[in-house]
This record gives sequence, C-alpha cells and structure tokens, in this order.
Amino acid sequence: MNATIIKGVGGLYTVLADDGSTLECKARGIFRKDNIVPLVGDKVLVSLKDGSNVIEEILERRNFLLRPALSNIDRLVIVSSVIEPRPNLLLIDRLACLAIYNNIEPVIVFTKTDLADACNLKRIYTSAGFKVFTIGFGKEEEVGELIETLSSGISAFAGNTGVGKSTLINLIEPSLNLSTGEISKKLGRGRHTTRSVELFRFKDGFLADTPGFSSLDFKGNVSIPKDELQHCFPEFKPYLQDCRFSGCAHLKDKDCKVREAAENGEIPMERYRSYQELYLEAKEKEDEMYR
Repeated sequence: MNATIIKGVGGLYTVLADDGSTLECKARGIFRKDNIVPLVGDKVLVSLKDGSNVIEEILERRNFLLRPALSNIDRLVIVSSVIEPRPNLLLIDRLACLAIYNNIEPVIVFTKTDLADACNLKRIYTSAGFKVFTIGFGKEEEVGELIETLSSGISAFAGNTGVGKSTLINLIEPSLNLSTGEISKKLGRGRHTTRSVELFRFKDGFLADTPGFSSLDFKGNVSIPKDELQHCFPEFKPYLQDCRFSGCAHLKDKDCKVREAAENGEIPMERYRSYQELYLEAKEKEDEMYR
C-alpha cells in the first residue's frame, strides 16, 4: 500500500496510509546495508510480511533537508517578529534562499504587528515575489489567508526563539494548544531532550513539528554554490540577462544591472545587501575547499 512517513524513532516508523489508517512499520534491512535512511515526509510502499508491516520502497523525493530530517516539503514558513526580538533580515533571506534552492516555497510571516508597524518589511518581501502575512494580537485578519495557504502539502516552520512560532501554530490549529511551556507536555517529551520530526494532519496536508520549531541548521544542509545564489533571489531575474558579463557576480562588476536596480530602488537595498553577504560567505567556503 502507499503511505507517508509521519514519524520515525529508533528504527520504527509511523506511516499514514492513503486509506487513512496509521501503521507502525520497520524498514527493509537492505536500506541500512545501502546506507539509505527513511525520512519523515517520505512517500513509501508498505507490505505485510510475517505479521509485520515493512517499508519496501521509498519513492523518489522531490526535496529533502537533513537538519531537520524531512522530505517532500512544499513550503517553509519563515516566522519573524517585527519587534522583541527585532527582525533579522539576513536570517530571513538565508532561510528563503535555502528553501528556493531546495525547490521549497518560502512563506514569510511577521508577528507582533500589534506592537510595531510591518509595512516596510512587507514591502521588501512582497516586491521580491514572496507570500507575506502580518499577524498581531487583535490583528488576526490574515490568519484565514495563511490557513488557506497551508491547507495542502507539507509545511515546515523556521525562525528564531521568541518570534511567536507557538502562538502562530495555535492560531492556525487551536487543537494543538501549544505554548513554550506546553509543547513537551502535549507531545509527551522532555523540554530539553532531542525531539524527532513529526507530521500532524492539517486540512488536506501536514504541519511539520521540527525540533523546537527553531531555526534550520545550515551546517547540516547543502551549501548553495555562489554562482547559484543569484537564482535564489527572484527579484533579480528580470535583470540577469542584461548584465554586461555572463559571469557577473553582481558585486562590483562593470555594467551590472542587478546592482544598478538596487541603487535605483527597483530592488530593495536590504535584499541586495543580504545577497552580497551570502555571496561572499559562499565564495569563502568554496575557496577553502580548493586550498
């Protein structure tokens, strides 16, 4: 039967079959021999052998992340508060690039908009082509639109501690009733123990409970090559073909149309600065590899 892995702990996997039933399974021994690790989110084929459910095959993954270990992600919900803590635009842009590079749709949510204005932040990211939602206490009118966006596929969450991820989850799905102090109680885990990734049914899709709902571990995921980074900034696309040099890095290159667009206000300067920093980081990593 066809199924989706929704949880995996200690070699035992919980899968949701296409008929709606939940099964406990083990993976075929050959997976370990071939160094293949089933991931939460994997589409799998399950059979009954000697009275036990066995994962026979892992279907091709559309994408995957290693930390957190999750596959077939449809969107990454990047959560940032507008104040307390202040928004970290470089982190938002880093997460968005990681998502785009892995064929995942970034969705940006700014919280605590009852405490500070989010108009400029929303302008920056809507002009880049992202779906952006602003949510604050007493200003939850966009929650319905966000719920509709998350109503199918697998949605994972990322953002710094204190930005209101748990509050956001409560607004999206009140039955989870999560708060910082209650997550471990609700899920039956200690607050300071390592938690496995788990998928929860939501509408016609899943919400991914990643460890701590915290920032993604960039060291555990594939780095974006410096020459690919430009394609992770959607607002650059109209200008890329017009740069004078085909290998333009969009830094100090002569007749760079991307840089000119940023200087003219056609591309938000905040986004262009993030690109510069991420490009130089990627270049430094690549230079170290070849030393």
